[in-house]
Amino acid sequence: MEFKANSGIWGTMFGIPCIVADNFLKLATGAQLKVLLFLLRNSGSNYTDEEVAANTGLSVQEVNDSVMFWQQVNVLSDTAVSSNKAPEQIMAPPPCPKSDAAVQISEAPKSPAKKRERKNLSASEISGFMQDSEDIAELFKAAEAAFGNLNHTKQDSLIWMYDYLGLKTEVILTLLYYCVNIGKNDPRYMETIAASWADNDINTLSAAQAEVERMGASRDYINMIMRSFSMNRITPKQKDIAEQWRKADYSPELIQYAYEKTIENLDRLNFDYINKILISWADSGFRSVSEVKAHEEQYKQKKKVQGNQNVSSDVEKYNIVINKFLGENNG
Repeated sequence: MEFKANSGIWGTMFGIPCIVADNFLKLATGAQLKVLLFLLRNSGSNYTDEEVAANTGLSVQEVNDSVMFWQQVNVLSDTAVSSNKAPEQIMAPPPCPKSDAAVQISEAPKSPAKKRERKNLSASEISGFMQDSEDIAELFKAAEAAFGNLNHTKQDSLIWMYDYLGLKTEVILTLLYYCVNIGKNDPRYMETIAASWADNDINTLSAAQAEVERMGASRDYINMIMRSFSMNRITPKQKDIAEQWRKADYSPELIQYAYEKTIENLDRLNFDYINKILISWADSGFRSVSEVKAHEEQYKQKKKVQGNQNVSSDVEKYNIVINKFLGENNG
């Protein structure tokens, strides 16, 4: 299906930072996009959070959470709405050509964080971090937009990611929203990913978003494998093999056919066996089921011809022996 904008309805237009279209269409929620569009459309005007809510069909809390999200990723740089006073003018980055520069948000090197051993912080220690670091206080506010109220464990986890791992605020938020979107809200699950990101120097917004894209694609591919193989669970080793298949760009149909061949030969699921079949096909230049089946048919025909030739040869040898025997007896 193709889509085309109706340019006939374009009258007076307003700008949207290209970084929003380039990097936040998948990350931002519908509510966040609605609030941003309204504020950009009315840039320079004063609106309270109640007025924004009335014009967007959202709750006041959704409006405040959305504004906080755009502030955290530096799309809005000043207070956009307020329930107590007139807001300041909205300041958004000017429209820019699409380039690598479009993903450079708050990527100036952050001063090295003070390292601390992994431990459970007390409530007073967490409060101390919030008082000493404006970044952590703002991180908590933005995280609440994703999680709701943060319990002690989640607060401690966020501080660990920021203070110990040294991940930037926008990187942590990208991770949080990804985990929320896939229904993985457990802090320990998030910490595992955060530690991996820190080890692999994934500490810019562009790098984090690229990794989220990769993780999402891998997750979708593994879910496809599990459905094809009627699996309820998958082991880490099986995940690693499936990831190899994704990187090799094996089609779902080819994997399904290799699975069927495995069941025919072994009568059970075996990832290593399927992997050997797929590698063998790839080495032979086969990239589709039709190519594999065509080769199989050629092989069957060749064996059939060879079989007939062997039968003919045996009959000829038998006749030679019989004729020789009869000739000797007649003589």
